[in-house]
Amino acid sequence: MKLGFFTMPIHPLDKDWRQCLREDREAFILADELGFVEGYCGEHVTDRAENITSSALFIATLGDVTKNIRLGTGTVNLPNNHPAAVAAEIAMLDHLLDGRFNFGISPGGLLSDAEVFGNLDENRNEMFVEAINQILEIWASDPPYNIEGKYWTVSVARTMLPEIGQGYIPKPLQEPHPPIICTVVAPFSKGVIEAAARGWQPISANFLLPKWVATHWPNYVEGCTRAGRPASPADWRVAKSVFVCEDAARAEAYAKGPDSPYRYYYNQLLTKMKKNGRAELFKSDRSMPDEAVTLEYVLDELVICGEPDKVADELLAFQETTGEIGTLLYAGHDWVDRDLARRSMVLMAEQVLPKVNAAAGSSSKEKMSA
Repeated sequence: MKLGFFTMPIHPLDKDWRQCLREDREAFILADELGFVEGYCGEHVTDRAENITSSALFIATLGDVTKNIRLGTGTVNLPNNHPAAVAAEIAMLDHLLDGRFNFGISPGGLLSDAEVFGNLDENRNEMFVEAINQILEIWASDPPYNIEGKYWTVSVARTMLPEIGQGYIPKPLQEPHPPIICTVVAPFSKGVIEAAARGWQPISANFLLPKWVATHWPNYVEGCTRAGRPASPADWRVAKSVFVCEDAARAEAYAKGPDSPYRYYYNQLLTKMKKNGRAELFKSDRSMPDEAVTLEYVLDELVICGEPDKVADELLAFQETTGEIGTLLYAGHDWVDRDLARRSMVLMAEQVLPKVNAAAGSSSKEKMSA
């Protein structure tokens, strides 16, 4: 199992935005120094807490201060953007990062973003599919394009001047395009099947119970099979909220106590999901009443915390439920205590991950010998 980083940063509403951005950047830089293989960040335009407004712009600031980590949008919310603008910006970003880029995409989940961009009452899944199809067609073709859709049209037929390069939308550095990554936020997601069939790779969200995360892998396999290619666990990413500390009591307090950034994070998510009628994402059984989905229940089910040995054991148990995971994406949270937050990432990379992989390797050998 490899280690990556994923943040949809949820910061206190009164925290200086400059400090939020500095700390979010620091987390990616530290992840690179620690050998995390990739890192993603989310984006929302209308959320004071989750306040990275452009994932592409944010990771562009990391190109010269990181060396090895692949950087990804997590995600570009396609219905909120014109496909030609996304195609051009992502192509430039791929060049800025010298091909060290993954293109994460989704329909977007924040309803206030949908409202402000005028698509609240539209079929955003349909818009998402049209947008990515047009982006890929732009990259695969040349002017004048003449791509017509229900929501957008892309053409420079009336204004192109090929002799001076006018009318040309740039293509990415990676051919035919950067790896396409999709976030998966629902149990038994059918979207995983369609994504896999197109060669895209999934990230399972860090707000799903382990039993629901486990439903994604069979669907990914189904999609790969439809496309006639083998499904590899190496292509499956799973985000998880983890906090590691040498002191067990301190770990519990920081991850679940009254001033915990993890508590704040999941309180924000739980409030949004309940308001939007999606509390079932947190339920162990769909017949479970909404009132039983308390914040304490969510923290107990979704946050792994403790000393390195305990965290390693719990991650191994997590994989027993989900199946083999290619990359575990350590979920970023607000740095209430900068030193503790950084130390947790260090312990995760230097102690927890080696323990998990050593134990998993021993288990595989035992199964083979049996």
